[in-house]
Amino acid sequence: MARLLAVFLVVFSLACSSSPTGRRTLKVFSNAQMSQMGVTAFDELKKQTPASRDARAQAYVRCVAQAITREITTPGAPRSWEVVVFADDSANAFALPGGKIGVHTGLFKVAKNQDQLATVIGHEVAHVLADHSNERASTQMATSGVLEAMSALTGPASPAKSRTIAVLGAGAQVGLILPFSRSQESEADVLGLDLMARAGFDPREGPALWENMAKLGGSPPEILSTHPSSGTRIQALRERVKTAQPIAEKARSAGKRPRCG
Repeated sequence: MARLLAVFLVVFSLACSSSPTGRRTLKVFSNAQMSQMGVTAFDELKKQTPASRDARAQAYVRCVAQAITREITTPGAPRSWEVVVFADDSANAFALPGGKIGVHTGLFKVAKNQDQLATVIGHEVAHVLADHSNERASTQMATSGVLEAMSALTGPASPAKSRTIAVLGAGAQVGLILPFSRSQESEADVLGLDLMARAGFDPREGPALWENMAKLGGSPPEILSTHPSSGTRIQALRERVKTAQPIAEKARSAGKRPRCG
């Protein structure tokens, strides 16, 4: 067990890196691997969920997304992005490695204008730029590996052993994987708001967007959620607006004034 844990520690230390905000992260997959996974997942989604037939909605979302992705300066980031509006009533959007952006038609219920939509798309693109998918996949793989090793090395199967492994797995989920996800969400909020501001969108609409989201209700307790609570998120975004607003004003002075509808 000691030797195995030593090997894990060496591997993890070699795979450690820093996020754009300086947070320590674990990444064991290459950019090429993540891009291929993103492209494969997006192709599968397009098979499972029909695209919206509303040409105006498709053009609207592409306009917002293109304004944001033009501002990307992250080394190694995708140069072109495929944008699809899916006919799905859930208020959701996502971006995947490999340059893929998806928006559900249900998001229009809460993203009331182009600036609120830009808040969501900026947030999702920020996940990709910060390599959060790699971090999440690496963390889950590492956690599963440790639990499997412990199961193999702690003796023959028994009810007591099964209960112990189950408790350890639950502890890893609440104590490691979910907090990492909350950290990623908060980081994407900050990075995404700055990104949409650089494109000339109004960052003051960021808190308003999440106020609309909060009205949907049904959120789990923050400690058991992969997202910060609405109150936590709204307060953090209000603070970030103080930094992002001058960025937006500078962008508009440079002629960046999106008119997507």
